[in-house]
Amino acid sequence: MLAQAPSYPTLAEATYASLRTFRRNGSSVDTPVWIAGLDGILVAFSDGTSWKVKRVRANHHCAIAVCNVAGNVSSEWIDGSVAIISDAVRERRAFEALRGKYGWQMRALDLVSWIGGRIGRRVVLEIRLSAPQSPISVTVS
Repeated sequence: MLAQAPSYPTLAEATYASLRTFRRNGSSVDTPVWIAGLDGILVAFSDGTSWKVKRVRANHHCAIAVCNVAGNVSSEWIDGSVAIISDAVRERRAFEALRGKYGWQMRALDLVSWIGGRIGRRVVLEIRLSAPQSPISVTVS
């Protein structure tokens, strides 16, 4: 069951978030991702050929929670929807938000993706929370 959880700013400020996507059979898969806030939503990115993106194309329902690099969740799950951004301008702005938040780490990943020929396969995911969130503070361990 999904509960009322941290507010949007808490999620947008977290270093990692666990993105829960769903297979066609309804089972869930949790993946730690980098996220940033953009115009009142959360954005993340992934290789467009990944299973995570295939699940998003099949089912837009998701949940998200604050986690660490290993995916250990430290907040309540928030229900939401996830979609692939198709607008080039919005995609560019999302990458700018991610680069602004993650700095040299994001630029290093950009370089590795470019050298490996995978940079053109990346897609941006926009995550919209289902209900307005109350300003609940979260203790991130």
